[in-house]
Amino acid sequence: MHAEIGIIGGTGIYDPKLLKKVREIKVRTPYGPPSDSITVGDLEGRRVAFLPRHSKKHTIRPTDVNSRANIFAFKKLGVQRILATSTVGSLREDFKPGDVVLIDQFIDRTTRREESFYTGAQVCHISVAEPMCPELRQTLIKAADDIGVPTHNTGTYVCIEGPRFSTKAESRMFKMWGADVVGMTLVPECVLAREAEICYSCIATATDYDVWRDHPVSVAEVRKTMKANIEKVKRIITAAIPGIPKERRCECKSALRDALV
Repeated sequence: MHAEIGIIGGTGIYDPKLLKKVREIKVRTPYGPPSDSITVGDLEGRRVAFLPRHSKKHTIRPTDVNSRANIFAFKKLGVQRILATSTVGSLREDFKPGDVVLIDQFIDRTTRREESFYTGAQVCHISVAEPMCPELRQTLIKAADDIGVPTHNTGTYVCIEGPRFSTKAESRMFKMWGADVVGMTLVPECVLAREAEICYSCIATATDYDVWRDHPVSVAEVRKTMKANIEKVKRIITAAIPGIPKERRCECKSALRDALV
């Protein structure tokens, strides 16, 4: 099986009906099993592989997502670009619940996750100064604009360990740092994609105002807003797929060139 584009579905995005000529496969990796079987099919004339990050039944905690296996499995299938979806809490008044944010930077607050494929005799100092693929981000920005879905075209994502939500003190601190949204899954996913020389871009959807606004975050509130966001994300992805260039002109494809010691 082969696919050129990978989609990592965040909470609520899993929908095999997006794809045609579908086949579900299991991929073995040196890092254990991916989050679930991978669905491969056609979307807007391109071969696409879809993987639910937390499994189809949402049984995997953010910390326990086997990102190395997930990214390796995509690489094994020939994937060159990954569109990743994520639900986040907003740290800004103008990033309202229901808004779409095309992430361009992150702050890593995780402590328990392996962030590299290179844990043996070779060390990899990968550059993530610009952690999202600029070519892929611009494709998403244009697609959203073309179909009339408003987006915030930049955003800094602070990634926390989870699965608990932030304290008020933490939430206020993240705002002071200049973070725009808070979530639990971007890291190490995007870092590993860069090590694998796969282009990566994150489509985040805000579901709440975290806790800095003196309003408690609840799973029920997140689910309600999330359902309204799902169709927006599907529309953006469907519009973006045909516009992704066949040939990569970005530096993601040669990220390891000066990274290995």
